[in-house]
Amino acid sequence: MVSDYQAELRERFLGAAVTPPPAPWRPAFGRIATAPIGGLVGVGIAPHPKDGRDLVFVTSHQGRGLFDPLVGDRIARDRDADAELVYPDDADLTCPGLGVLEGTRIAVAGLQGGGLRTTGVLGWTIDVVAPGWPDDRVLLWHGRLGPYGGTLGEDWWAVYDTRGGGELRAAGFSPSGRTLVVATSSDVAIWTAQGA
Repeated sequence: MVSDYQAELRERFLGAAVTPPPAPWRPAFGRIATAPIGGLVGVGIAPHPKDGRDLVFVTSHQGRGLFDPLVGDRIARDRDADAELVYPDDADLTCPGLGVLEGTRIAVAGLQGGGLRTTGVLGWTIDVVAPGWPDDRVLLWHGRLGPYGGTLGEDWWAVYDTRGGGELRAAGFSPSGRTLVVATSSDVAIWTAQGA
């Protein structure tokens, strides 16, 4: 049985318009946050070996890609879809990196499990909710109340909705807390607070 509180939360989450995250967050690709990635398997975030900025690693049925959210570009691409490269190793859910991360094993969250951080060091939190199951919504919030008692557009934001799109693979923050990623079976959305 659904309580009155649960019913109210469901309506609140379903009624929230999807909006871009507020400052300091900005879309990684200029005016948009999303890049199409058909057959996305997983996503990971690793530091650049030279300056430590966040890099987003994506594996798919079409190979691997490496994105730099700070400059808003894909900086490496490998179209080899060999299962050993795009599916995480069963022992530790990692995949071999490419480009500047060649020789590095990257933890990947997605189709085979794993997870990204749900809290960031800048005081932000995300929750994935499914008020209209099987569709998911990603809620970004800060403060004590967030989406459970705070004000929409001030304390919390609905930043992603899988309705009409792919199924959710992973959502969360980088270890630095300065990159937010939402990955579905068909695309990856990236926002960054790096340089803020």
